Amino acid sequence: MPGGPEINSVAVVMPAHNEDQHIGKALVALKAAADALQREHQDMEARLVVVLDHCTDRSAEIAAAHTSGDPRFRVIGVKLRSTGASRGFGFRSALEGVPGEKAESMWFTTTDADSTVPRHWLTRQVELANAGADAILGSVEPDPADMDPRVLRRWLDLHPFREDHPHVYGANLGIRASAYLAAGGFPKLRTHEDRVLVERLRHQDFTVTATDSIRVLTSGRTLARAPEGFAAHLRSLATDIPAAVSG
Repeated sequence: MPGGPEINSVAVVMPAHNEDQHIGKALVALKAAADALQREHQDMEARLVVVLDHCTDRSAEIAAAHTSGDPRFRVIGVKLRSTGASRGFGFRSALEGVPGEKAESMWFTTTDADSTVPRHWLTRQVELANAGADAILGSVEPDPADMDPRVLRRWLDLHPFREDHPHVYGANLGIRASAYLAAGGFPKLRTHEDRVLVERLRHQDFTVTATDSIRVLTSGRTLARAPEGFAAHLRSLATDIPAAVSG
């Protein structure tokens, strides 16, 4: 049933596949967001799950260095070769030992290991959840340092930053745990599993809130890690731009 009690615990899942160039910065930002949440809500429990999916680079070493000694973090190695499956695995892990009735007051959220969340990322999600949101669709901004300025302008033209935007990004998605379970979790799809989950939520009349108030900075690379994912979309925009003509 849509709605629920106030949130008293948060679980964050960050899947990663060979992200040693970005994961350190991503974890620093995530830890800062968790610290800010627990300063504002001193009794709030935070579970931060990093799912290393078939990593063959230094991602595991870097993740260990950034999470060692912090009991909120759990780093798990898997060989699923799927971002959606890794997110789902992380949420199932976060639910271990949690009684079923507690899912109504637990908030799930996810980002990517090539993304940097803002400091208020979790506090704002809890605020929106307690105001009635069952799911939150955050916005993302490609990192200008990674991009051809012409591609960035094209992306910004197609994705204006505003409230009630129509986009779904796995790098900035939150959902009440009970709603996630009611919708069947992430479907077993190679692509667009996040969009299908949101469609199921809307079909079941859960309240889905789209906002630009928790914008996440994400990699602007065009080398795709997932078919039809964010990087693939950016690459498609690049092919639409005519090559510069030298004179």
